[in-house]
Amino acid sequence: MGLLQRSIDLVRRGSILLFLVAANSATGPGIPAKSLRPLGQIGRASWYGPGFHGRKTASGKIFDRTKLSCAHRTLPLGTKVRVDALDTGQSAILEVTDRGPYVGGRILDLSEAAAVLLGLREQGVGRVRVTPVGKVG
Repeated sequence: MGLLQRSIDLVRRGSILLFLVAANSATGPGIPAKSLRPLGQIGRASWYGPGFHGRKTASGKIFDRTKLSCAHRTLPLGTKVRVDALDTGQSAILEVTDRGPYVGGRILDLSEAAAVLLGLREQGVGRVRVTPVGKVG
């Protein structure tokens, strides 16, 4: 293999490596690409409030039912998620501060404030789409 051919091969390898690094960083700092799949998880959400108000969450923060937060089983704690209530058309940006829900068939537990904003407080349970949008700074 000549010098020219080796140079071309090195440039190709470098371009591929650069592409892979750029693709991997597209998810943003601090958020593992694996945790962003599947984007737009759809399922049922419920809300939790008075009985948990003032208790420590899995993140170490104290649960405040008046704050916009939620519990998810697998997303990294501190992840910001966009939650779209599919039946009401409302949406909100929430922080994952806790683990749960522990009721079958549900993908998210909402704070009472989030449930009010999404129009789900009165019915208690509703269909939602959860999309990670970043990490709390």
